[in-house]
Amino acid sequence: MRASTASLLTAFGLLVAFWAYSSFTTPPVSQPAGEQTAQTAPQQNPAFDIAALNAEQRTSLRKEVRDYLLDQPEVLMEAIAVLESRQKQQQVQSDVDLIAANSAEIFNDGYSWSGGNPNGDITLVEFQDYRCAYCRRAHNEIKELVASDGNIRLVVKEFPILGEQSTLSSRLAVATLHKAGPDAYTKLADILIRFKGNLTENNMTGILNKLGLDAPTILAYMNDDAVKGQIGKGHALASKLNITGTPTFVVGGEMLRGYVPLAKMREIIKGVRTDRS
Repeated sequence: MRASTASLLTAFGLLVAFWAYSSFTTPPVSQPAGEQTAQTAPQQNPAFDIAALNAEQRTSLRKEVRDYLLDQPEVLMEAIAVLESRQKQQQVQSDVDLIAANSAEIFNDGYSWSGGNPNGDITLVEFQDYRCAYCRRAHNEIKELVASDGNIRLVVKEFPILGEQSTLSSRLAVATLHKAGPDAYTKLADILIRFKGNLTENNMTGILNKLGLDAPTILAYMNDDAVKGQIGKGHALASKLNITGTPTFVVGGEMLRGYVPLAKMREIIKGVRTDRS
């Protein structure tokens, strides 16, 4: 279900409940001052139970709600706007808390590839899948951002979620990182992020040979528990952070779910620096 549809249904449900409560509950009868006893003291209205309505009341409720919304449809849109604003605020705070609780594993796990300025004042973390169209779109923009800024440390988390070919790509990348180092990983990642078609032993061998790497050693190491374990750790961390899609970026105390255009990413980085100053 799309988020906008879910918000619409939620807001509609809240309006119906409020309307029903207002229409079918009776306000307490006030008593003269000084005459309220245990028997006459006002009682709070019981919680409204829509299931307790009879058929006639249900029909009346539906008609009144329909007439009201047709007469003032802007009320529903206002309710949706308020609901979505509150949900966004809750999501932002939840992300801040999750990042704080898992900061060491996010920013300094000791095994993920990192590049850019190792002493940069900003660490930008990306959860990526080589088969993700928006990861491919973001790839060169992130490289440009890191190169032009000069003070960003970039960390890449292998997070294959789009099937067997995604996992195969990540296993090849991690095996290359372990056996040939970060520079070889960088060159391979540039190829994998643009690669079309299915990876096979033959074309993986060709790619590794083209990069001047030891193809037999790397291909054999792809099945090592250390490679599978690193990818598994990435999935476990993503689960703890409620990350379900790629690309997802973490910077400062903020989580950016989905593709972020280069200009917007520059603004976000600038904002993080401003908040720290």
